[in-house]
Amino acid sequence: MAEIRVQVCHPLPQAPQLLDLTLDEGSSLRDAVMASGLLPDFDADPCPVGIFGKKKAPDTVLRDGDRVEIYRPLVADPKDARRRRAVKKDRAV
Repeated sequence: MAEIRVQVCHPLPQAPQLLDLTLDEGSSLRDAVMASGLLPDFDADPCPVGIFGKKKAPDTVLRDGDRVEIYRPLVADPKDARRRRAVKKDRAV
């Protein structure tokens, strides 16, 4: 069976991880995450995953050269953070 090469990226705040994997052709996002060992409970507690910054379903079939990304929850709402910066900037003027 043919093989594909993919990268799995898990952006942890203290130590981002990037792993190169070789998988069988026809492997899914779920297969890549499980093979990476970065999220051992992925099936029990699935988190959002994607390819090159676009959120995809875990059963999406991978292609050679894809970068699988494991997303983590946002620490702050981007809209709230933008509002706080705008208020801070107005006060400084």
